[in-house]
Amino acid sequence: MFYTTITHKKGVYGALHHTKDMITISLCMIVKNEESILARCLDTVADLMDEIIIVDTGSTDRTKEIAAKYTDKIYDFQWIDDFSAARNFSFSKATMDYIYAPDADEILDEENRTRFKILKKCMLPEIEMVQMKYVTVSEDGSLLNAKKEYRPKLFKRLRTYTWIDPIHETVRIDPVVFNSDIEIIHKPLALHGKRDFRIFLKEYAAQGKLSDKLYRMYAQQLLKMGEPEDFIKAYAIFQELWQLNPLSDRGKEAACVLARHYRLSNDPANLFKYALRDMMETPCSEMCYDLGAYYQAQGDYDEAIVWYLNAAYETVSIIDIHCSGDLPLQGLVHCYKELAAITQNPQYQEMATHYDTELSQWQMPEEL
Repeated sequence: MFYTTITHKKGVYGALHHTKDMITISLCMIVKNEESILARCLDTVADLMDEIIIVDTGSTDRTKEIAAKYTDKIYDFQWIDDFSAARNFSFSKATMDYIYAPDADEILDEENRTRFKILKKCMLPEIEMVQMKYVTVSEDGSLLNAKKEYRPKLFKRLRTYTWIDPIHETVRIDPVVFNSDIEIIHKPLALHGKRDFRIFLKEYAAQGKLSDKLYRMYAQQLLKMGEPEDFIKAYAIFQELWQLNPLSDRGKEAACVLARHYRLSNDPANLFKYALRDMMETPCSEMCYDLGAYYQAQGDYDEAIVWYLNAAYETVSIIDIHCSGDLPLQGLVHCYKELAAITQNPQYQEMATHYDTELSQWQMPEEL
């Protein structure tokens, strides 16, 4: 019997069994100027692998020299602003049963190395993809909306097609996915927003559109780390997307980007245009937060408080979890402190203290 997804709650044993022959794994990694972290990563996984393949996309530091301490399978690939092309090239060099695809800023601690060893010994032959929990240590600048999220990391190199259904039979095309309990620790030295924004724009220029996934990722990165000039460059893309269907999921995400652009540009008329349209359906935290931030900047603290309260307690985020969490709480603390200073009313200081306590206790969700 085949399953599209195999999940479990209590470790890897529930969906795995001891196999006669342990699977073999090729590590396939693409790198560029990773001399400061490459060894840190490979030291935690090298002995778990049966083959290590490093594809360098143009390093000018000691990356390849460090890689050579772990493998002689080092290849050059000309960087063309396309991660998929580089990863496809790395996968083409693999020869083992499965392919593990880490980034240089990831590590496995001892507990998760043990889980990985168990997975390798007990993999069911029908499993074609293994998802692992991606854990970013620092929330500062993280693009994640939770502390942990599943990502596909281990892939069967050669796929066997199987007929399914007793009548009107068809070939199963969805991969059999196992959600493991392995946690990959992500320890980036820096985020790469400018590089990513450049690639989004290049892809849009070449294709005239983005995939639904890339539209969402572009919006998420803009709201989390975009600067005013990044919103200006993205404006036409999200204006076009919004016009296609303002009330669709993609349209609402586009509206959040456009509203943030107009707030940063100090254009209240257009900010309100997108905010009011959002209010016609189910308002989101992102829009309420931007309205709060606008009124705070105008010194209208009472109105800012209304919208920050809506962002934090009455609505949910659709792009950036911080817009329903720490960001409006920070705004509430600031506004109540300003009102306390202006009016000398101790109740405002009490409210500032209350929301400062809530802010100190706020944490990203463990998982979504």
